[in-house]
Amino acid sequence: MTAAASLSFQPDDIDVLAGALYTWCAERNIKLRSQQGLSIASVAIDLYEAGHHTQDELLVALHERELH
Repeated sequence: MTAAASLSFQPDDIDVLAGALYTWCAERNIKLRSQQGLSIASVAIDLYEAGHHTQDELLVALHERELH
């Protein structure tokens, strides 16, 4: 079982994660179901678990991670 499969998210958590992913992918013209989209979804879940619990916080963290 993968780490993501063992997580338990509430509907509000999913809304935050999905909103950040859709925004991030739209900014870059990336399809969410592409390999790159799936990779960033995994990163977003890790960032959410690390304490970035709003869409804005996730987007900032994703942008910062992209710069490194």
